[in-house]
Amino acid sequence: MSLTESKQMKLNIALIAGTYPKGSPDLTTVLHQAHSRGADLALLPECPAQPWVAATSKATPLDAEPAGGPRESRQAAAAQAAEIALLGGSIEHTEDGGRLNTAVFWDNHGREQLRYSKMHIPDEPGFREAAHYDPSTNAVQCVEYHGWRIGVQICSDNQRPTGCQILAAQECDLILNPRATERTFLDTWITIWRANAITTGCWIASVNRPEPEAGVPLGGPSVIIDPFGEVQLFEDPLAVITLDQSRVIEARQAYPGYLAIPSATYAQLWQSIPTRQAWPHGEPR
Repeated sequence: MSLTESKQMKLNIALIAGTYPKGSPDLTTVLHQAHSRGADLALLPECPAQPWVAATSKATPLDAEPAGGPRESRQAAAAQAAEIALLGGSIEHTEDGGRLNTAVFWDNHGREQLRYSKMHIPDEPGFREAAHYDPSTNAVQCVEYHGWRIGVQICSDNQRPTGCQILAAQECDLILNPRATERTFLDTWITIWRANAITTGCWIASVNRPEPEAGVPLGGPSVIIDPFGEVQLFEDPLAVITLDQSRVIEARQAYPGYLAIPSATYAQLWQSIPTRQAWPHGEPR
């Protein structure tokens, strides 16, 4: 392997545990800091450009904006100014009148490369998300960046492994998982991240909203899980980590990474099962 090929197998990712609801100047500054520390891309938490509106069931028209609206434009401009790729997003107001919790991947020129919206929507105290956006039915897909195939699963999407498996079937290398969670449940999240990483052979990176908001005890570390399930936790608001694509290759040559992904068989089996939005009352959630 040449030195050039070796460098291409590395990806430096900035885990930025911060929200930026008032505009891009502060975001631009922290992205410049990340870029100066060698980061190729930066990952922000879930809905990083606005307060945690799902703390209550009260939704307002100002919570959402069309694709490419002011919140997204500020994030794209910050990525361009700092010359770093960025995974951010906002609550998107769709053309048919719906709402989606949308993550957007911009390249280092501020150009949109990938748009993905959350499928699995909680509805419980502090997380009244069903009042603010709808479950998406969008495609789960990867984007190529710096020789890496990168996909997204937003927060609770991580708790249903199908999306991660679909990304793995598309030869994804890195799954970005912006989130808004409570520290209390960190052990559960780590268990699921490790399972998803080991069974897909992907790196998984997750950044949380950093502190309590509107009475909701949000917070907890940023997380990197390697393709063999090894865990790194970072409490700093800005951590820059080097990922190695060779770990993906190694994991997919080892067990269970080398096992087949019989997509057509899975699809037939899922079609035979009626859609269930949630467990009936009295059964496990």
